[in-house]
Amino acid sequence: MRRRVFKVLAMLTLIAAAANGEFVRAQMGGMGGYGGQGGRPGAGGPPNEEIPSTPRVDKPDAAASKAYKAGMKSLNKAEEYAAAAASAPNEDKKNAALEKKNDAYGRALDQFTEALSNKGDMEEAWNNVGFIHLRLGAYAESVDDYNHALALKPDLLEAVEHRAEAYVAIDRLEEAQIAYMDLFNHDRRLADQLLALMQQWVVDHRASARGMRASDIESFDKWVQERAGIAKQTAAGS
Repeated sequence: MRRRVFKVLAMLTLIAAAANGEFVRAQMGGMGGYGGQGGRPGAGGPPNEEIPSTPRVDKPDAAASKAYKAGMKSLNKAEEYAAAAASAPNEDKKNAALEKKNDAYGRALDQFTEALSNKGDMEEAWNNVGFIHLRLGAYAESVDDYNHALALKPDLLEAVEHRAEAYVAIDRLEEAQIAYMDLFNHDRRLADQLLALMQQWVVDHRASARGMRASDIESFDKWVQERAGIAKQTAAGS
């Protein structure tokens, strides 16, 4: 008899536990736990509530392209101001145009730098940063910029010529000579442009040595005259 009573009590305990479990699950379902919307874990909240989306972020390539286009616009504006300064009728207008030119170069530099921060292998951006530094007189920086551009695109002859202009400005004459020979073999127009700058260097340093030894000036002058003669002969025969 006692054994039957224990069995009945055990069955009643199991039934109560099962009923209690259903109650707990129902309560959890109402609170957004299991058994909520669609039976998904953690689905809580009102049925139609939407999770707010995160702000859209431009992908690096798109951001680089956008910054590069803005940089080109500013660079072109700077060149317009440079032309205006060159043809200005008086000093006041010339100085005003030069100030605007430098401001535009500064904006372009920031924009191209932003492009490179998103896409570091844009040789066009490195080329333009080098050009801006060249025009602003930051010659060592210009050389570094053109080194980046030419590492990415070795046959970018415009960069070869502009880097050589920076070489000449900081008296790295042997490197400028190497660049000239490269240009002479591949782009005579750019070679002639660089040669004219070299000739002006000789004129300026004959007037003021600027720390250069007289023997070095003479040696470079001799080389420049020889190359000018060769360029003239080959131009006449072509």
